Amino acid sequence: MKAELESRFLSNIEQTVAPTDFDRARTTEDNVALQGTPTPQLGKRGLLLLSWLAPTALVIVWEVLARAGWVTPQVLPAPSKVVATAIKLATSGSLLTDLGVSLLRAVAGFTIGGGIGFALGTLVGFSRVAEAAVDRSVQMIRAIPFLAVLPLVIVWLGVGEVEKIFLVALGVAFPIYINTTLGIRQIDPKLIELGRVQGLSRLELIRRIILPGALPSILTGVRYALATAWLALVVAETIGAQSGIGFLAMDAREFLRTDVIVLTIVIYALIGVAADAIARWLERRLLAWHPNYGGGR
Repeated sequence: MKAELESRFLSNIEQTVAPTDFDRARTTEDNVALQGTPTPQLGKRGLLLLSWLAPTALVIVWEVLARAGWVTPQVLPAPSKVVATAIKLATSGSLLTDLGVSLLRAVAGFTIGGGIGFALGTLVGFSRVAEAAVDRSVQMIRAIPFLAVLPLVIVWLGVGEVEKIFLVALGVAFPIYINTTLGIRQIDPKLIELGRVQGLSRLELIRRIILPGALPSILTGVRYALATAWLALVVAETIGAQSGIGFLAMDAREFLRTDVIVLTIVIYALIGVAADAIARWLERRLLAWHPNYGGGR
């Protein structure tokens, strides 16, 4: 009888351990196979240089074509001409003033819209009742193009600063709302159950499991929202603005200053790159525990 019990006990242990050993063996084989595959390794500096290779090549080709006369200055001025215009406007102070005004509008709209989007996304992510009450209305408003709602916003708010900040906030709120809701809904229920088994309170469960798990999706929404903020600002600054990068572009259009128009486009592109770099930095800082962000980059 004792021998039979010992046999059953060992059999149970074997059934428990065997899959683990099998997984370890498979993992070891996979690691050996991956190590045997030669992959090119680039350092951080090499990757940075590679990311700027295509834009640099485009600027060089653009300069060559412009100097050769294949592209007329009225159509597309040379990059050197655009740089000279930027220096001239910066020296006079008008460029920095317009840039500062646009940045303030973007920051104010992003703060307001991002806060509203995050609050609504968190509410809908945790509550099915809130989803039924809020989500359909939000999706209907999200489907309305900026140009369609612009006349009504002008009637409501005029063409002052409030109108511009409102449009930026409106565009920013939706990406953050959607990604916040998605991030909360994608949390593994097993992790939540594990937290409850460990005796975590509801607040600790949210702070230590749900929000950290949703953070990658939320930061993805922030990256989309940063791009949307500048798109909304361009639309807002084309109507009744007296300052800002959009106003600078519209004023240049009246005098057929293509160099200034191209300069404003380049400024928007550089601001977009800078904003994306800030979002990536936040990912590395806030997601240092995640292998695909802090540990893997």
